[in-house]
Amino acid sequence: MRGAVIHAPGDVRFEELDNPKISRPTDAIIRTVATCVCGSDLWPYRGLEPVGDPHPMGHEYVGIVEETGSEVTHVKPGQFVVGSFATSDNTCANCLGGWQSSCLHREFMSTCQAEYVRIPNAHGTLVATDGHPDGELVPSLLAVSDVMGTGWYAALAAEVKPGSTAVLVGDGAVGLCGVIAARELGAERIIAMSRHESRQKLAREFGATDIVSERGEEGIARVKDLTGGIGADSVLECVGTAEAMRQALHSARPGGNVGFVGVPHEVQVDGVELFFSHVGLRGGPAPVRRYLPDLIDRVLSGRINPGKVFDLTLPLDQVAEGYKAMDERRAIKALLKP
Repeated sequence: MRGAVIHAPGDVRFEELDNPKISRPTDAIIRTVATCVCGSDLWPYRGLEPVGDPHPMGHEYVGIVEETGSEVTHVKPGQFVVGSFATSDNTCANCLGGWQSSCLHREFMSTCQAEYVRIPNAHGTLVATDGHPDGELVPSLLAVSDVMGTGWYAALAAEVKPGSTAVLVGDGAVGLCGVIAARELGAERIIAMSRHESRQKLAREFGATDIVSERGEEGIARVKDLTGGIGADSVLECVGTAEAMRQALHSARPGGNVGFVGVPHEVQVDGVELFFSHVGLRGGPAPVRRYLPDLIDRVLSGRINPGKVFDLTLPLDQVAEGYKAMDERRAIKALLKP
């Protein structure tokens, strides 16, 4: 088969790879219907994370089951499935508590920008749809496998409630999906922080009521101005930089909450400052598997359409262009079709 391999910063190639095989009875092999480039893939692409030896890339996927191990009973060959970027057995204590991304047998997916993928813990990771969905629904189902599920977790971690005010820090795919989540959870006012006109437009389409283009101290001041000088009830931090975290923490009101899902890079939180702020802070890798049945249903019923974050669609063999376009901010998110 063929798939994406990163060799060095800025160097992603589409290469011949070994076909995946069942190595454990809880594995499944899927034929990829769609995959994509994630914002977190850009960290090593930009040289902000070490690349090390050349290795496959990708952790978002939907596809058709080709083969299953002997212990996989929840899905079968021929079914269309959606899975999470973090695999889970869905039976350990952490999974049963709703924290599948901390499963005792967790593995993070990292080979999904390819024609075929081995899914560990397939029995607890994959969710099958009833029949094969229409093609126009595939982008939204792909979004559910990570960015929509992550945006949903950010909103829940920030305790978005009906009638509340929510702020989105970050206008990438996760932040935009966080707008959808905040709307679905009943936020009355949704403030999206974005400097880019195309992303501002999509944020408004998804439910944002206000746009703040300023960043840093100016952005914080603008949020305070929009909230009567107090700050927001809920803030979703969807970037992972020190500036974004500071902006999030200082945009929340006393008693408010920050949900952070941007993978942290050089982020440090002042414990004394947090202590006196009365702001709650929760985050981490989203337990996407917990939300899959609900989010899949919302997509299939037409209630949400997070697939609109894909503003560039390419053949899988043009994966390098997908990385380049996102790195240069010519695309919000690149969808790849084998």
